[in-house]
Amino acid sequence: MTDLKTPLARVHGLGSAKSGTHHWWLHRVTAVAQIPLVIFFVVSIVGNVGGDYESWMLWIQHPVVAVLMILFIANTCYHFRLGLQVLIEDYVHEKGIRLLSMLGLTFGSVLLATVGIFSILKISFGG
Repeated sequence: MTDLKTPLARVHGLGSAKSGTHHWWLHRVTAVAQIPLVIFFVVSIVGNVGGDYESWMLWIQHPVVAVLMILFIANTCYHFRLGLQVLIEDYVHEKGIRLLSMLGLTFGSVLLATVGIFSILKISFGG
């Protein structure tokens, strides 16, 4: 049977450069946002080295620290998910395994972010 579709009709619905560009930009924006958050995290950890349990809890309970830690966790998990999504899409060729990998990646990154953010909130509100 002869295919009478035009080249445009054959590729219609197979994706768009706009979605790939959007994903690329999101990954770059989260990377740039990660720079000050990582600097804050490293400076804070180094500054608290040698502190006891109570000093660490007081540090996390500070509102600015708690908010920055929540932003750090959320941005890290989202950036991680974006990066691994590209790897899965590029290198996992079987559709079923790709779907399971994407589901696992999404649920895993949401779980990590939720547990981390919940922990910071629990500590910051004196739990």
